[in-house]
Amino acid sequence: MEKDKTQGRPKWDNQIEFLMSCIATSVGLGNVWRFPFVAYQNGGGAFLIPYVIVLLLIGKPMYYLETVLGQFSSSNCVKIWALSPAMKGTGYAQALGAGYVLSYYVSIIALCLYYLAVSFQSTLPWAVCLDEWIIEYNCIDANSNVNPELLGNATSSTELYFKHTVLRQLESIHDGIGAPLWDLSLCLLASWLIIFFIVARGVKSSGKAAYFLAIFPYIVLFILLIRAVTLEGAGKGIMFFITPDWNQILKIKVWYAAVTQVFFSLSVCSGALIMFASYNGFKQNVYRDSMIVTILDTFTSLISGITIFAVLGNLAHQLGYDDISEVIGSGGTSLAFISYPDAIAKSPFAPQLFSVLFFLMMGVLGIGSGVALLSTINTILSDAFPKIPTIYMATVTCAVGFFVGLVYVTPGGQYILELVDYYGGTFMRLFAAIAETIGVFWIYGLENLCIDIEFMLGIKTSFYWRICWAIVTPLMMIAVFMYAMVTSEALVFGDDYTYTKSAYIAGNCMQYVGMALIPLFIFIAFWKYRSINCVETVIKSFRKKSTYGPQETDLRYKWNEFCQEAKYDRILKRKNWPHHIGLSLTGSYRRKS
Repeated sequence: MEKDKTQGRPKWDNQIEFLMSCIATSVGLGNVWRFPFVAYQNGGGAFLIPYVIVLLLIGKPMYYLETVLGQFSSSNCVKIWALSPAMKGTGYAQALGAGYVLSYYVSIIALCLYYLAVSFQSTLPWAVCLDEWIIEYNCIDANSNVNPELLGNATSSTELYFKHTVLRQLESIHDGIGAPLWDLSLCLLASWLIIFFIVARGVKSSGKAAYFLAIFPYIVLFILLIRAVTLEGAGKGIMFFITPDWNQILKIKVWYAAVTQVFFSLSVCSGALIMFASYNGFKQNVYRDSMIVTILDTFTSLISGITIFAVLGNLAHQLGYDDISEVIGSGGTSLAFISYPDAIAKSPFAPQLFSVLFFLMMGVLGIGSGVALLSTINTILSDAFPKIPTIYMATVTCAVGFFVGLVYVTPGGQYILELVDYYGGTFMRLFAAIAETIGVFWIYGLENLCIDIEFMLGIKTSFYWRICWAIVTPLMMIAVFMYAMVTSEALVFGDDYTYTKSAYIAGNCMQYVGMALIPLFIFIAFWKYRSINCVETVIKSFRKKSTYGPQETDLRYKWNEFCQEAKYDRILKRKNWPHHIGLSLTGSYRRKS
């Protein structure tokens, strides 16, 4: 008798641990600093329309798909491609993308820990100017309610503190990036140690930590929300955030922004969701879990946007600005480490308290996503080398992550971070997502997947999921991908810094190496399954392996029987290929005649 392949595979102690882990993964830094700024840039309240449409037609379908694939096969994002071996490169591309993001993500957590540590001082260090700043940069204290325009070309102490005290940022990196900064290196080490202790025992330890990582940020977020909306000028900031600019909706770049935000926010196509779901029990209701997380993620983004812009509205009010855009800055790290701390410094009531809460929340949000990204890589390695204990694997990957991350805590580190984020993030992940939908629905088969879902969850797949998975989702992603290819421009750091030619070459190499993994593994599969007949070679390369399916012996036997019955029903109903497509899209194969 075939041995049960899941005997040695760990499982979540309960279903809630999986849900909490997904929440901690999907609800991260992108919700707090990325969504508000992206929405502001792309039509404010009007951006919510394309965002919700993209969420319904791409985000939810991809999220549900990945949790189904992981749970059904109890496999990571690489091994699930036993369903179509030639598409195995898709899993490796996703894992590489996760590695790119993880490499710089933890350095952002380190910045949060740095600000958290200095927030306990009697006076927030970014609230006041150093003597040399006053002379050189016409600095004004952040805790004073002075409009910089009244003082000419003045600069806030918050901005100068971030760039000159924390980052010690270089004017350019044409002559190198410098050596790692000792204090940020210690914060980076602390960040990796926290992540290590969470992942050291795999899901046995990360599942327990997920409760705190998922729930605590909401407690802080609601405290900050209540405080923010009661500030003077908050209403004006909130209205600025949600007021729609209807002219933006018809622009393709707005829809592209919506797609990239959904991918970044939900963590789809990073391998993390497949990995987490692979530790589920076979019958867990991932349909329900997917709906909960995707709705909660959107809700969190909206709450974060209201909170951030309420604070920025108060900041504009205190400085006497009529235009709130004057205090927004450039988003991203600027929003988190300049605009928001600037507003905190002006708080008349316990600025240290709100600073501690904000950066503690940011750190916890970052750790939740960092744990998921690292666990994705660890799971792939552990499944490939099952004899190596999890704690040893975690030690090696965390050590490698720390040493790679030292690049980002140098005086030129932010330049590298922007480069890796731009070339190693969304674009490659979008390409892998397109390959994933084609591999699953047009090679493995839409009807086959729906049969698997019916066997696993006991529910028939509706027309909405079928039409999204087979047609709408891949076509929308292909359109956005083509738009990005045509309109992509060379990355510029800040307002005007242009990288060296070698930096652009390195960035493009990062991007296209990941994309090249997909066709590379297709050719490897052709070589592995080669035969005299080319057509037979192609069929063998893309046909599912006998190892794909439920890993427990009894379930596999029942699944094979279930599939045979479904196949017999299809033979009776099917007339031709177009008829088969129509029946698959409408779900008519599974309806009683």
